[in-house]
Formats: sequence, C-alpha cells, structure tokens
Amino acid sequence: MNNHQDLRSIPKDGLEGLKQNFSKDATSGFVVFLLALPLSLGIASASEFPPIMGVLTAIIGGLVATFLTGSQLSIKGPAAGLIVILADAVGAFGGGVEGWRLALGVMVVAGVVQILFGLLKWGKFVDIFPLSAVHGMLAAIGFIIIAKQVPVLLNVDPSISSGKGPIALLGAIPSFFANLDPQVSIIGGVSLVIMMGWGFVKHPMLKQIPAPLLVLLFAIPTGLAMDLQNSAPDHTLVKVGKIVEQVGINVSIEGVSRTGIFVKFVIMVALVGSLESLLTVKAIDMLDPWKRKADPNKDMIAIGICNSLAGVLGGLPMISEVARSSANVAQGGRTRWANFFHGAFLLLSVLLAYQVLEMIPNAALAAMLIAVGIKLAHPKEFTHMLKVGPEQLAIFVTTIFFTLFEDLLIGIAAGMLLKAIIHIFRGASLKSLFRAGVKVEGAGDEVTLHLGDAAIFTNYLGIKEAIRKLPAGKTVRLDFARTVVMDHSVMQNLHHFEEDYTRAGGKVAFIGLDSLTPMSAHPQAARKRAGKTKGEKR
Repeated sequence: MNNHQDLRSIPKDGLEGLKQNFSKDATSGFVVFLLALPLSLGIASASEFPPIMGVLTAIIGGLVATFLTGSQLSIKGPAAGLIVILADAVGAFGGGVEGWRLALGVMVVAGVVQILFGLLKWGKFVDIFPLSAVHGMLAAIGFIIIAKQVPVLLNVDPSISSGKGPIALLGAIPSFFANLDPQVSIIGGVSLVIMMGWGFVKHPMLKQIPAPLLVLLFAIPTGLAMDLQNSAPDHTLVKVGKIVEQVGINVSIEGVSRTGIFVKFVIMVALVGSLESLLTVKAIDMLDPWKRKADPNKDMIAIGICNSLAGVLGGLPMISEVARSSANVAQGGRTRWANFFHGAFLLLSVLLAYQVLEMIPNAALAAMLIAVGIKLAHPKEFTHMLKVGPEQLAIFVTTIFFTLFEDLLIGIAAGMLLKAIIHIFRGASLKSLFRAGVKVEGAGDEVTLHLGDAAIFTNYLGIKEAIRKLPAGKTVRLDFARTVVMDHSVMQNLHHFEEDYTRAGGKVAFIGLDSLTPMSAHPQAARKRAGKTKGEKR
C-alpha cells in the first residue's frame, strides 16, 4: 500500500471501529488471550501474588484500559519485567498474604504517580534513558527471572530456594538439579523445549499457534496421566480458585509507615513500569501498518488509573506489554477493541474454566517465564551492543552488574552515569550535558536545524522540542557543523524522525554528519569529531 491508500484505509475508532473491524479484532484478541492466560498466571505466581491476580490485571487491562488508552494496538497486562520488584516488595513487607496486601498499597500509590506523569506530560522523558542502559536493565531482569524459575521448573521443594537473592540462586542451580522431581522435571523440560523451539517452525499455519498454548496442550494431559493432583507435592500445580471469591478490597496502606521501603518500591514500580510501557508504545507505533501515533501521556494516565484499581482489588501492575502487543499486530488486530476482546475472553476463562487452570503444572509456567528471561538476556543482546560500539557494551554490562548486585534503580543509574562520563571524556562540556544548544534558521521551503556541540541522551529533550516545532512538508537540514559528540540514542531517534517526516511528505538531509567519526561500523553508532577531547578548545 502507498501512503495515500494507508491514510484512506485507517481503521475507525469507537463504536464505528468495533463494527468495521469486529472479526479482525475479535480473532486477534482470542489469539492474544491464549498467549496471555498462562503468562499472566505465571507472572503473578513468580511475583508472589495469588496466580488468579495476574489474570485479573489482564482483564482490567482489557475491559477498562481499552476506553482510556492513547494507543490503538498495544495490549495491557502484567509484565515479566516487574516480577523482580513485586517479589522483593512482598518479601520486604514480610511475605505471604500480609506481604502481598501491603505491596498492593505500593501499587495504588505508584498508579497515582503514573497518572501524574501523564498529566504533566512526562511521557517525553522516556527519551533521556540511554538504550544501552535500558537493554541492560531488561537483560538483568532476564537473568533474575531465569534464576528464580529454575527451581520451579525442576519442582524443587520451595524451602531450598526461599530467601535467596539472584546471585545465590544462580550459584545454587547445581543443588536444584540434585534435588529435582524426576516426573515433573520432564514436563518442565519438554515445555521449555517447546517454548524455545517453536520459533524455528516455518509452516505459515503452524506459526500462528502460540507456543504457550502448545505447552498447555502438552502439560495438562501429561500431568493428568501422571496423576499429579493426587501424587505430587502441594506446590506442583497452580492454585487458582474462583475469582469471585478472591477479588475484593484486598489492599492495605499500613506499609506507608515503613516510609523508606514504601517510597523505594513506589519509585521502582512507577519508573520501571512506565519506562517499559512507553518503550512498548513507541515500538508498536513502528509496527502499526497505518503508522498511527499513540499519545504516550494519555496511555500513561490509563495505565496509572488501571494500576491503582488493580492494586485495590489485588492485582499486579500492568503495562503496555511488548510480546502480546506484537502478537496482536501480527494477528491482524486493527483497533483498541482487540485489547478489549482479549480481556473479555480472559474473564470468561476464569469464570467458566478455573478447574482446568488448576491442572496446569507450575513447571510449565516456569518454562514460559524462563523463555522470556532467555529472550531478555540472550547472547545476541551482548553481541548487538558490541556491534553498536564497545562503550555501549560497557554501559550494558555495567547496568546488568549493578542491577544483579544491588537493584534496578542503582543499575540503570550506574549505566546512565557511565554514559555521561564517556561523553565528557569524548569532549562534551558539563554545560552541554543538559543544554542542547539547538538553533533553527530558515524561511520558505527550507529549514536548517543547527545542533549544539553535544547531541546526547541527557539533552535530547531540547533537540526533540525543536524538532516538534518544525513545520510539516519542508526540506529540513540537520546541520552537525558545531557538533563534537553524538550518542547512539540520539542517532536512532533522528533516523526515526527522518522516517516519519519523510512519510508525511517532507524531506530530511543530514549535513556534516560525515565529519564525525563513528565509534563502530554500525550505521547508528555514536560519533565523535576527530581530535576533540575533554579540555580542548572548540
């Protein structure tokens, strides 16, 4: 399709959109439901929440967030990236039911914070987080998920892994294998093979079947054949129960008396959840066949409202989740109604088939989560960062290290600090760290945007604001004559601007970019003006 065809065929919104795209959105919503159901159960269980509460979160994300969201194609639900924070929060408040109820108080306040983020239009601040640090944070989360789920995959007695941090859990893996459950480990192992191997299937029809559904089709009958309900330890199968008996006012705000812990987890849930959600919305915009642009601030308000609601009732925090959102696009979802249908199917499943859900071995859910963790921390992430530039790999690894040994906030702060130090060493002045120094000149059909001496993640908001004010349909010249250092994040954002502006009928030219030396062969590598280092006059 060309651009004009795209514009004419943009799916309608609201009730007209429901009528126009019912079959496409309902079909996509059903497929996403099949993906979301087991993952929601597994994420909740790994977060030390009652498993049904993961499904409750996805239901709220579908039935409520659909009418508030600023994004057409994103799917709302619990995120694997928040498992670490939530499990730590429950543990910090004493664990068990009481720890869960106090952690819900954190969620309610974090939701209010996210609403404020949206009202203050702070969605733009996602651009100040360097990509290498964000990917490092996600990779560290991947390692932690793997560490926490290996004993579940092997159906090890929970007392063996209880209380261990991520480093201790990784070190205890040989002990977990020594104490594995031979029967249930087979279910876990085969489930993991399915999750990791299904992506290699090339048949177009078979590829449409979600791997988690295949895992359930294997694990539930196998568990029945093994008579796990009667012969296996109590921790072997998922405990779901009736949702109507568990949903209520479950939150406790008494945790606010422990101010330091409470504030720490509010910041972590609000920051990491918002960051993941905003990055997903940005990524799904690029996948949207009609190139619609989401309103990130409106989406943040929707997420915040639903997180506070879910927190009151007992659910987990939600985000715009990337895997489910990508599946929605791939399945042909057209409007926000696909998200609604996914929530409706989830509600029907827990009302009508909760006894079937209680036949799912926890080892199968662990396999799904380990597959998510492997994807986040895959070796290709390390090689990709090295290709972009050695300094990007250093930031990536630094973020992983401090996240594993301290926590997520310290990890991403360490990555950002290292990147700022690298920019200063390469010639950026302290003043330029937060001052873009952009100048716009021109009249008629040509506009020139002169970038300052540093175009880096800490001052990109100034560059972005200047770009936002550019008139449409012109020839825009991005002039790098004054620029000494430019980082990978800004390079990527400028190329995205070029794609969007060109698609809308304008033209973009990069002037003087060749005078900056790239730090690697990657097309979006950081660049530095030859001969310019810190302390040298410019």
